[in-house]
Amino acid sequence: MIYFSTNKSSIPVSLKKATLEGLAPDGGLYVPSEIPRFSPEEIALLEGASFNNIAFAIARKFIGSDIPPDQLTDMIDNCFNFDTPIVELESNTFVEELFCGPTLAFKDYGARFLARLTGYFAAEEGKLITVLVATSGDTGSAVAYGFQGIANTRVVLLYPSGKVSPLQEQQLTTAGGNVFALEVKGDFDDCQRMVKQAFVDPSLHKCLTLTSANSINISRLIPQSFYYAWAALQLKERYGCNEPLFSVPSGNYGNLTAGVLAKRMGFPIGHFIAASNANDSVTRYIESGRYDPRPTITTLSTAMDVGNPSNFARLRYFYHNDYTSMARDISGIAVSDEETRATIRSVNERFGYVMEPHTAVAFRALEMYRSTTGNEEKPGILLSTAHPVKFLEAIEETLETTIEIPSNLQGLMEKKKSATLIRPEYNELAAFLNRLDQ
Repeated sequence: MIYFSTNKSSIPVSLKKATLEGLAPDGGLYVPSEIPRFSPEEIALLEGASFNNIAFAIARKFIGSDIPPDQLTDMIDNCFNFDTPIVELESNTFVEELFCGPTLAFKDYGARFLARLTGYFAAEEGKLITVLVATSGDTGSAVAYGFQGIANTRVVLLYPSGKVSPLQEQQLTTAGGNVFALEVKGDFDDCQRMVKQAFVDPSLHKCLTLTSANSINISRLIPQSFYYAWAALQLKERYGCNEPLFSVPSGNYGNLTAGVLAKRMGFPIGHFIAASNANDSVTRYIESGRYDPRPTITTLSTAMDVGNPSNFARLRYFYHNDYTSMARDISGIAVSDEETRATIRSVNERFGYVMEPHTAVAFRALEMYRSTTGNEEKPGILLSTAHPVKFLEAIEETLETTIEIPSNLQGLMEKKKSATLIRPEYNELAAFLNRLDQ
């Protein structure tokens, strides 16, 4: 399969080149030339299959013969050596817990797969790949641990100072080895802007081979479709729920875009709810057709604090810039911090279940969608993107209780932070990257 740029002015490339480049030379995002389809017969054969078997079937469609089947199987088994539980809260309402990986966040799915794919392709090319990442929290920690010790790679993480949780910052800044952290005196949009500028800087490309591990990289997006397919098939098999709603916490919109891929591949998915916080540029677009990104607003659900989401370019590409077509598949709902806190409390009181802020946004958006559309009985599943401990202060303040920190994280909090503080100016990032190569 070949991959095109959303800006349509770069030559088509292979998956290897799309993975190792991250961003297309024209500044666009790579998309597959066509989204592969599963026939109804193929879908039926996957009902009852394991998560890893479903992942292999999807990956094989995108990768083709680029990686031998036995090596792809080993790669997938190595990536996804943890569970993906689906919890029933009440009749027709489910939570897919995507926080059982090593960094307790859904980003482990994409980052671990991308790391192994990058390492495989880098070894084939005999190159040292510098992975450049902007993060609002969980992406950076997942990438740090996903790429840690992967041969032929090194990682440079940019994160906004004071705008990630203490646990996230510890995960970002203590990996060491081939992982370097840059603490940016700005917001996530500043980090993302600087990363994008690096990818189109010809002077850097003379001495470095750069790629991205953000969801702008197509090979981080593809594995995120695995858990949509898994959940849709599990709900059908275990509960008789066909074509459920998916309520998706949405910040940079990579997660939602992966869901659209899964739906278009033929998996039984009904409709998406793009659950946002006050950073609601996509929600407003779906309602009006006018895209008007605004400066980032800091909220309780910090990983979704993105004013101008990168993956929106892919969504517009898939829907041919037609917002009415997008709205047939996706409903945008914005949730306030006050509603988020109230939801955390009510879910805990009703079900004895602890939700972190991003999951609570998804739950509240699902409630609002059902209420306004009258689809009260429509099966719905919300993606729980992080373990509550990753947002310890917000949870403990809201529930007025103490959350137990898992034993594997207690030692992490005692490690010494290692990060370089820089201003939100591209020349400072370029200078750091140039020094790294000396």
